[in-house]
Amino acid sequence: QVQLVESGGGLVQAGGSLRVSCAASGGTFSSYAMGWFRQAPGKEREFVATISWSGGNTYYADSVKGRFTISRDNAKNTVVLQMNSLKPEDTAVYYCAANLYVGSWRRVEVRSYDYWGQGTQVTVSS
Repeated sequence: QVQLVESGGGLVQAGGSLRVSCAASGGTFSSYAMGWFRQAPGKEREFVATISWSGGNTYYADSVKGRFTISRDNAKNTVVLQMNSLKPEDTAVYYCAANLYVGSWRRVEVRSYDYWGQGTQVTVSS
């Protein structure tokens, strides 16, 4: 059983930066790929970014490419999403998720992830 706990959300002005973290426990962290998703009010949960088992490969949604950076520290069992140049449309609850499928790390569908955190609110004011 894998437990994921996000932290670091908050309120920031447009153009600002915010860093959200996810701490994992249970299982072997380095054996599963990690992803970040977000869900705005009235919208479906959407893919933001994913990172491979070792952290050597990353993939981003077009909407955040060049502004967000995903990273992981397997020694500390954490994954981080650094968000820069934030826009009001980035406002959402941000979730980290673990993908235990060993065949592919680059998965963008919600249904491809096995474990989820409880989410952390990110609000960007204009």
